[in-house]
Parts: sequence; structure tokens; C-alpha cells
Amino acid sequence: MKSHHSHHNTNIAKKWKTLSGQNNWDGLLDPLDLDLRKYIIHYGEMAQSTYDTFDNSKISKYAGSSRFSKNNFFSKVGLDTGRHPYKYRVTKFLYATAGMDVPDAFIFKSISREAWSKESNFIGYVAVAEDETVGLMGRRDIVIAWRGTVLSIEWVNDLSFIQVSGSDIFGHGVGGGDPKVHQGWYSIYTSDDPRSRFTKTSARNQVIPEIKRLVEQYKDEEISITTTGHSLGAALATLSALDIVVNNVYKPKDCPEKSCLVTSIIFASPKVGDSTFKNIFTRYNNLKLLKVRNFLDIVPNYPLLGYSDIGEQLLIDTTKSPYVKTPGNFLNWHNMEGHLHGVSGTQGSRGGFEVVVNRDIALANKNMDNLKDEYLIPVSWWIWKNKGMVQQLDGSWVLKDYESDADEDEFDLR
Repeated sequence: MKSHHSHHNTNIAKKWKTLSGQNNWDGLLDPLDLDLRKYIIHYGEMAQSTYDTFDNSKISKYAGSSRFSKNNFFSKVGLDTGRHPYKYRVTKFLYATAGMDVPDAFIFKSISREAWSKESNFIGYVAVAEDETVGLMGRRDIVIAWRGTVLSIEWVNDLSFIQVSGSDIFGHGVGGGDPKVHQGWYSIYTSDDPRSRFTKTSARNQVIPEIKRLVEQYKDEEISITTTGHSLGAALATLSALDIVVNNVYKPKDCPEKSCLVTSIIFASPKVGDSTFKNIFTRYNNLKLLKVRNFLDIVPNYPLLGYSDIGEQLLIDTTKSPYVKTPGNFLNWHNMEGHLHGVSGTQGSRGGFEVVVNRDIALANKNMDNLKDEYLIPVSWWIWKNKGMVQQLDGSWVLKDYESDADEDEFDLR
């Protein structure tokens, strides 16, 4: 097994620019290149981990936060095993609020009345590849993973299509055109709340200084920046990637054309902006976007009018999988783990479905009822042990559903 990994990793180290879209994934998507398949799953699992750590229990006093601390985050979300040769560490948790005029459905006003913060929710993290991984990956990778909506995707039905100007962040398009972006996504990215310890600065003003800090820290190395997310998280990944490039957060002076890659690998993404937004996005040769879309998922169609598609698309169709219940439903088709199962087995225009990467199909039932009953995998099996109830020495039981780092403040805002 070891030799297989090391061989695969040498491939990645040599090919990483191609896999990160330097040539717009030309010739790699159909049929889907095996290394690219693993690469997409690698980033997709980081996007999925934002859901796996999110505490959405109404009764928890930590509702809306990350259950797991930064120090052992990747081991707790199951991304630190032999199947995951790339080691990262989380350097910052990100929190978001939203402007008051955005519909409730897609914000995550904290779920519990006595939650750790009524105004803010955990919305993602920044992570950086550890030293031992740099050689395997061919560079120092910095990842920004954004969380999508957890509680419901009924927001699609209520989605207002109001656009707001994004020129404060993204500048102007050709001929001074004003880029318009979806009000909801933009609000979550840019809103702050003076009442909150966690979103006194907006998600944007948490992430951009952190990327600047890491780029400065590793300025003598080759760096890549990768943003990822699912659903709403995919929209935030798109906004943050463009922000980083437009505002020279990552554009070292000696950067050759198409180098200094900033890549978004996103899943089930709704549309983000209008044609002016698109023309600003496509202006940059070092900015690349690959979106994975499940054939029956309707979210990528939204908003319907006045928005432009950007980037390259990998189309998957989970209904072709022999493992999943068919036809499934709206939630199954949109589900993130379902997308990763689709990437592991899609055969594109060749037809059929064959899982060709070492990825357990059980994950498709992590928080859904995706798999056929014959596979004997419990439905929605990803839960905190005993729902967080821990027995004390005197025999009583206490809810302990949040894990803090002993050596850091309960909510470390560094």
C-alpha cells in the first residue's frame, strides 16, 4: 500500500499545477483523470469537514460553533488516516454573521436560545499544509474551506435574487461596468456585527489578513491557495478566491504569468454574480475554478435570471451509482458526501459507474439516507458519541458536546 501512495504522491508533486487548473483542466475531465479525481475528493473532504464539526444541536450551549478544536481538527473529522497522506493544520476558524435584510433561511442565526453566540456561526477555516506534506504536494498549499447551509436547503425556494454591487471589493469590469453579486452570499462574506466577539470583523476581514500572514510566512516557498465549499460554501469560496487575486493578497512581484495559482474546487454551487462579475473573474490567468455538479441537483440553476456561469464544470450523475437508492430526492442529489461518492465513480461519457478510488461507500450515508439497505450502513451515522453525554465518576451524566484546546482560549480568535 505504501508504494502505491508514494508513487501517487510523486505524480501529484509533478502535476499539481495541471491539477489546480493551470490549463483549465483541458483533457482531464472526460474521462476523469485518476489523479484529478483524488485531488477533487481531497478538497471536497475538507469542505465536508466544515459540516462534520458544526454543532447544530438546538440544546447545546455551543450550538453554531465548531465541536472540534483547531489542534486536532483533522484527526477528529477523520482526515488524518493512512488514506490521507497530506497533513494540514488549521490556523484559523472563520465566523460569519449576515446583514439584517437577508432572509432567515440562509443564515444561521444561532440555533439555540442560549448559544455561545447569538449573532455568529462557525462558517469555515483556513488550513496550511504541514512541512512533511510540502514535498508530496510539490508546494505549500493554503486552503480556505467554507461551510454551506446545514439546517435546510429550503432556501432555494425562498431565494431572493436581489443583486448588490461588488465593486468595493472587486473593482470594475471592462468600460467601468459595476459587478453585481448575489446579496445573500455577499452579505455573509462582508457583514460584521459589533455585538459579537466573533464577527466584530466580517468573514472577509478574518480570512484576508490570515492569507496575507501565511503568504508572508512562506514567501520563500512555492505556494498555492485553494478555496473549497459546497452550496452556499461554494459561493463563498468563489467570492474569496476572486478577492484574493483582485486585491493582490497573493501576487508576489516575481510571479510569472499563470503561476501563483489561486484555485476554487467547489460543489453544488449556486450562481454568484452577473456578466460583469464573470468578466472580472476571467481576466486573471492565475485564477481557476472547477465546479462539480450533480446532474439532478437544482441548486446550480439558481438564481435563474441575471447571473452568469463561471469556470469549468465536472458533471457527475449519482443516479448511475449501483450503491445509492434511486431515484433519490432533492436532498440526496444536493448532498456533499453524495457528490464525493459521485466523483469517486463517475465514468463520464463512457457511461456506467465504477468506484476507482479507495473511498468507503459508507461515507455516502454519513448524514443522509443515500445507500441501498442491502449495504447495511446506518442512516445519518455521523453523530457525537452518546450525543455528547459523558458519564461522571459519581455515575451521573453531563452534556459535554464541545471540545476546547487546553492550551488556548475557549474560542481563540487569533
